[in-house]
Formats: sequence, structure tokens, C-alpha cells
Amino acid sequence: MRLYTKSGDKGQTSLIGGRVRKDDSRVEAYGTLDELNSFVGLAAAEAAKHEALSALAEQLIEIQQELFDCGSDLAYSQEGAPLKINAEPALRLERSMDEYTNEAPEITKFILPGGSSVSSMLHVCRTVCRRAERAIVTMMDEHDKNPEVLVYVNRLSDFFFAAARLANARLNVPDTEYIRSAEVFRKRDKG
Repeated sequence: MRLYTKSGDKGQTSLIGGRVRKDDSRVEAYGTLDELNSFVGLAAAEAAKHEALSALAEQLIEIQQELFDCGSDLAYSQEGAPLKINAEPALRLERSMDEYTNEAPEITKFILPGGSSVSSMLHVCRTVCRRAERAIVTMMDEHDKNPEVLVYVNRLSDFFFAAARLANARLNVPDTEYIRSAEVFRKRDKG
């Protein structure tokens, strides 16, 4: 099988069901999800090096599968195509975020991306995820697509923040606080 087809040499690419320009908002949205998926794979590989983060590494690999599902839901050019993403993955991310937030140290100030290499990679995932979300919002203004994809991606960027803090906590690496930050987060209710 050849990897090159030459069919995109004039600036068009195929969606499921048709051809569009390579700068089409759907291509931008699912292309940014593909970029995110690559960074998630990098974070998963790094997390897998640490026994304390092995479950997180497995969760990141599952997220890669879901990101492919999201891209598939965005790539169909015809309406009424079968959808792969529903509400459950976002709900699962919420449950994980609650668990991870409770395990990480209390946060009162803004933090900078960094700490451990795993945490740093997860912060890259968070920022690329936010860019993907913006691209999806733009695309949804032009095309009727699965709204659960946007919900999932919005939740996913928050998940990456919680996971980055968890990685630092489990690896005994402190988060780096933004030194000019006021105390902007409320104390946790221990009750």
C-alpha cells in the first residue's frame, strides 16, 4: 500500500462522503483533534514509565480512542451519519476529575504549566484541546455536527488540568504557582 495518493496536491481532501478544501472548518477541527491525539499519545508513553501513573496512562490511551471517534463524527460530509460519541465519555471524565482533584493538593493560586515531564505534557494537551474546542465551535457555526463532541472536548481540557496536577502529586513534584497571582480559588469544604 502506498501512503501517498497525490489526490490532495491541489488543496482538496476527502471527508467521508465527499471532497472539500483542506482549509474547510471540518478539516481544521478534526485535524486539530488529530494533533491533540498525538500529544496525548506522548503523555501516555511518558506516564507509563511511572508505576504511580500506570492507570492514568491506560486512561489516556482510551481518550485517544475517543478522540478518533470525535474526529470521525466531525469528518462526515453528509447529514444523518452514524455517531460514535454520546454523553457517557464526558460523564466519565467528570468522575475522574473529581477523584483527581481530591487527591491533588489544594489550589489557591493560578499555576504555571510544568512540574514533572508528564504534567508538562498534559498541560500541552490541555492547551491544544482548547484550540481544538475553538475550531469545533467555528465549524459548528457552519455545519450541523454531533453536539456531544463539543461537550466532550470542553470537559477533556479540564480533565487534562486535573490530570496534570495529579501527575505532579503522585510523583511528589510541586505545582509551580504563578507568583503574581492573588488567591483566586476557594478553600475546599472538608465537610
